[in-house]
Amino acid sequence: MEGMSGPYFIRGSVSLPEAELMWRFSRSSGPGGQHVNTSDSQVELRFDLARTEALPPVWKERALLRLAGRLVDGVVSVRASEHRSQWRNREAAAVRLAALLAEATAPPPKPRKPTRIPRGINERRLREKKQRAETKRGRSGRDWG
Repeated sequence: MEGMSGPYFIRGSVSLPEAELMWRFSRSSGPGGQHVNTSDSQVELRFDLARTEALPPVWKERALLRLAGRLVDGVVSVRASEHRSQWRNREAAAVRLAALLAEATAPPPKPRKPTRIPRGINERRLREKKQRAETKRGRSGRDWG
């Protein structure tokens, strides 16, 4: 594809392999005048995640797990129709797919290390709690009369 601004990097040096991208074009809905009725500007980009060799095995496993709801027979698809030109929609779809795969292959976050609450803070909280209880107890009308 001449003119495309690829390769689209997922993360690091791993990019979307141009040969494994399947493009489909159709008529887009929305504004555009007479021209829109004749041009196939909507783009659907499909990528066979289950059979690709471009991703490291660990990433692939992670992506298949995280995108399970979006996959149809191991293929993930992205659609773009917000631009009037097919070329710009292709760009948008490719960028969207790269971002989706980057998110799906990201390593899981590090587990949180629980920290202890300093004793002074806990004591102050209990002291203020007692103080508040005193204040409220003082408001009850039993001593008035």
